[in-house]
Amino acid sequence: MHVVFIAHSPIKTVKCSTEVSVMIKQLGPIAIAFLLSATYANADGQATYAKHCKGCHVAGVGQAPKPGDQAAWQPRIAKGVDAMVQTVISGKGAMPPKGTCMECDEAALTSAVEWLIAQ
Repeated sequence: MHVVFIAHSPIKTVKCSTEVSVMIKQLGPIAIAFLLSATYANADGQATYAKHCKGCHVAGVGQAPKPGDQAAWQPRIAKGVDAMVQTVISGKGAMPPKGTCMECDEAALTSAVEWLIAQ
């Protein structure tokens, strides 16, 4: 087994000892679980909405449809979630691309849209 270290020096390949190999086997699943939990946390629609969307949508800033306003949401819902997510990604009117959530991926934005239209 070889490991590549990237630092301030050129890339070096070193042969792993049995000890390091065991440590990687033990910590690998923990690292993967951590990464997956971070992805899941980003996909939490209510949390994404609360952090990045609520400020404008609750107040109706720039004609943002308010939660629970069926008359405002019905034409958007009729176009489908995918179209709504693409609108969020592209931006519309006063809403910049991805709203205020530049770090959000499409799954997180989809979850936020689904949560918002369920209100």
